[in-house]
Amino acid sequence: MTFATPLLAGIAAAIAIPLLILLYFLKLRRRDVEVSTTLLWKKAIQDLQANAPFQKLRNNILLLLQLLALILALLALAQPERAGKGGSGQRYIILIDRSASMTALDAGTDADRARLDEAKDQALALIDTMREPGPFDRADSGADQAMVIAFDTTAEIITQLTSDQSALRAAVESIEATDSPSRLKEAFRLAQAQRPQRFVEDEGLNTGPSFAFHLYSDGRLPDAAEALPGAQDHVAYHVVGSESSANIGITALRAERAYDEPAKLSIFVGVQSSDRQRRKVDCELAIDGRTVSVREITIPAASKPSAGDSDNRWTPGSGGVVFELDQPAGLVASVTLRTGDDPAGDVLAIDNRGWLVVPPAKQTSVAVVTDGNFFIADALAGMPLARLDLFTPAEFTAAMGEGRDAIYDVVLLDGWLPEVPEGRTLPAGRWLVLGAVPVGEHGLIDEGEGDSAQIIVWSRAHPILRGLTLDALTIVTSRTVALPEASPASVLAETQFGPAIVELPGPDFRALVVPFDIMETNWPFNASFVLFLARAIDYLDRDVAQARAASGASRQFSPGQVLTDRLPLGAEDIRVDPPGDLPEQKLVAASDGRVVFGPLKATGLYRLRWSGPAGPVDAVNDGRVSRIYAVNLLDQDESDVPAAPGIILASQEVSAAETENEASVQKYWPYLLLGVLAVLMLEWYIYNRKVAV
Repeated sequence: MTFATPLLAGIAAAIAIPLLILLYFLKLRRRDVEVSTTLLWKKAIQDLQANAPFQKLRNNILLLLQLLALILALLALAQPERAGKGGSGQRYIILIDRSASMTALDAGTDADRARLDEAKDQALALIDTMREPGPFDRADSGADQAMVIAFDTTAEIITQLTSDQSALRAAVESIEATDSPSRLKEAFRLAQAQRPQRFVEDEGLNTGPSFAFHLYSDGRLPDAAEALPGAQDHVAYHVVGSESSANIGITALRAERAYDEPAKLSIFVGVQSSDRQRRKVDCELAIDGRTVSVREITIPAASKPSAGDSDNRWTPGSGGVVFELDQPAGLVASVTLRTGDDPAGDVLAIDNRGWLVVPPAKQTSVAVVTDGNFFIADALAGMPLARLDLFTPAEFTAAMGEGRDAIYDVVLLDGWLPEVPEGRTLPAGRWLVLGAVPVGEHGLIDEGEGDSAQIIVWSRAHPILRGLTLDALTIVTSRTVALPEASPASVLAETQFGPAIVELPGPDFRALVVPFDIMETNWPFNASFVLFLARAIDYLDRDVAQARAASGASRQFSPGQVLTDRLPLGAEDIRVDPPGDLPEQKLVAASDGRVVFGPLKATGLYRLRWSGPAGPVDAVNDGRVSRIYAVNLLDQDESDVPAAPGIILASQEVSAAETENEASVQKYWPYLLLGVLAVLMLEWYIYNRKVAV
C-alpha cells in the first residue's frame, strides 16, 4: 500500500482535526429566556456543561462520527493505492493500431464490436490506473505520464507525454479507424524520437529514461521485426480479436489488355480466406455501376502451420477468377464479394470490394526515319501497331519543328540522328537507333569503323534478347564504340571489338543503340531481326507507360499513399471528392500542374474535378473536367485477420500472455469518499434523533 499525496493529507489533517475538536470546547452563546421551571431542560443543562471551556469532554457519539468522517476524507486526500511497481512515475507509450484489420467485428463477446473499440477500452483502463500528480510533486517524479500514438501505414502522436488523464482519455477516444495497412516500425521510431536524451560518457551511448510500451493491436504487423525498442524499455502486447476469426477478402486486382487485340480486356481477381473450412463465394463484376457478370469462386481451407513455424500461424487459402471482356473504351470497374449472411464467416468488410480505372485501348505508335530501308518497313508491317509512319530525315525534322513527333511512342532512327543543342545526346522521348552513334553527355564515344566482327556474348536474360540466337550474326563493317567513365549505359551485346547493342538512359530520354549498319550484316535475313525489332519497340513502349505511372498518371493507389498527378496547365478551381461521407477538399496546383493529396485514408473512388483544359482521357461534364482514381486495400497481411498470440520485435519476442500477470495500480480513494458519505448520513440521522428527544 502506498500513498500518492501523503504530504498534502498530513497538512490537511494537522489543520482540520484540531479545529473540529476545538469546536466542541467552545461555549455556546445562548439567548436568555425566562421559563417556569428547568425540570424539563436537563439536556440543555448538560449541553451547557459539555461546552464550558476547559472542562473535560463528555462522551459524544457525534464527535466520534465526525472525527471518523474527517479521517476517511484525509485518507482519500492522501490517495492510497496498491501497485506492483515502485513509487517513481512511469512513462507509458500507448500504441493503438487503427489499421483496416482493426475494424474486424470479432472483439469481446459482441459479434458486432470492432477491434479498435476494444483496444480503446483497454487503453482507457490503463489510463485509469496511472498515478495522478499531487500539488507538491515535481514535474519529473511522482505522477505517471503517458503518450498516445495511433498508427497504420504512418504513425501520429495524438498527445505528447502528459499526466493529465482527461487529456489522455480524450486522445484515445478521438482515434478513428482507417482503411490503411498496418506498419509498426514508424510508430516505434516516432516514440523513440520523443525520448529525452542524455549522454553516458563512460559507455559512449545516448540513453534516456525508460519507456513502458503498451501495444494494442491484433498483431498483424508485417514489419514488427524491424521495430526496435530501447534496451531498457518494457513492451506489453495487448491482443484484441480472436485467433480463429474467419475472413474472405480481395487481395489482388488488375486489368490487362491483349497485346495483339487491345480491345480484349482481362480483369484478374485474387481472393484469400482465413477460414479453416472450404468456402464458396460469388464475385460480382460491375462496369460503370452496371453488373455485367457474377462468377463463383471456390477457396480452399486455410492450412495448418508447419512444425517449425514460430508464430503458429495458419496459411490462408487462395483462389481467383478472370473476367474476359470485349471493351475498347475506358471504364471504371468494381468487384464485390458476396460472402453470405453469416457475419462470423467474414469479420472484415473493407476488403470485400475493389475498384479499377481502366484506360481505353491503346496500341503503340511508331515513326520510322530512314532513307528507304525496306527491310525495316517490312519487319514492322506485321506488328499490331496503332500507327506506323515512314519519314525521311528532312520530313521528320519538319515534323519535330511543328511538334507532331509527340504523338509517337517510339521513334526508329535508321542511320540518322536529329540535331540537338551542344551537350545533349537525343531529344526527349524513346528511341531505337540503328547504324548511328549518339554522343554527348549521356551518349557513347565513337571510335570509328572497325573490322569484320561477330557477336560473342549477349545478355540472354534481358527482355529484348531472351531466347534470341545471335552467334550467327556476321558484321562485315563494325562500328567501334566505348562507354564514358561512370556511364549509366548498359551493354546488352558485345563483339570482340566492344559493345554492339547498348541501352542508354538519359534525363528525359531512353534509347536502344545498335551502332553498326544493319545493311552491312546478314541480320535482316535472319528471323531474330524481326523479333528484336518487335521486342525493342515493346520494351521502349512499356518504359513510356512506367514513366507515366512514375509521374502520377497511374490511377491505382493504396490506402496510406499520397495521390500525385499532373493536370493540364491552366486548370483552375481544383477539387477532390473522396468516397463516402468524407468532405470535398480544394487543391492548388504547382506551376507545372502537379497536385498532391493525402495520405489516402479510405478505400473507394476519388474524383478530381477542375475547370480548364482536359487531358486525352479525361471526362468533361457541364464544363467541368473530371479524373477518377481507385484506392484499394489489396493487402494479404491485413486480410489475414486471426489475431496473433505474440509478436517478434527486432530485439525481443513479446507474448500477449505476459500482460495478464502485469500488476496494475488499484486506487482506493473513491471507496474512502463513499465511506465519508455513509458516516455523514449516519451522523445526520443520530443528530436528528437526539434533537427529537
